[in-house]
Amino acid sequence: MRVLVVGASGRLGTAVVAALADRHEVLEASRSSAHYVDLRNPASIAGLYSSVGTVDAVACTAGKTPYGALTELTSDQWLAGVRDKLLGQVELVRLGVDHVSDGGSFTLVSGILSAEPVLTSGVASTVDGAIDAFVRSAAIELPRGQRVNAVSATVFEEAWDAYGPMFPGATPIPVADAARAYVEAIEGAATGQVIRVGY
Repeated sequence: MRVLVVGASGRLGTAVVAALADRHEVLEASRSSAHYVDLRNPASIAGLYSSVGTVDAVACTAGKTPYGALTELTSDQWLAGVRDKLLGQVELVRLGVDHVSDGGSFTLVSGILSAEPVLTSGVASTVDGAIDAFVRSAAIELPRGQRVNAVSATVFEEAWDAYGPMFPGATPIPVADAARAYVEAIEGAATGQVIRVGY
């Protein structure tokens, strides 16, 4: 299969590329990869699809949200998180329908914060929950047998130094565990599912 990995230069994206590269043709896209894309800009997403042509699967591992106390987060910060991680992935699916083969798939990224919020995670929790809902909704509308799922993981061991204090009592997982969930979503038959990893 030809698999487009968006966010390929990041921690999760690198692990997903490694998990797929021995069996599939992997096209790497990010703001610093050979195939440039900025999820905040629909024209950039459209340009990415035009440049890569038809693919069999799209895997998104990208998307940023700000953190901060509920009473201190500004409207601009909320909009930034929605525009990047949520609407960026919605556009990746919406604009990708005509560029993904019959029976192909989209795999998006959400996260544990949709189910288990922590202090300062208001934007991230809201966006992750919206992505999970979008996946369930889009699954019943995608044409030509296309599928869509999300991978929702807990915090990674490789990021524990930075994020561990935010997740008291949590048990981190290797990022490779989340990458295997992407393989499951891409090579399997499920659709409309949120694949939880580590919680």
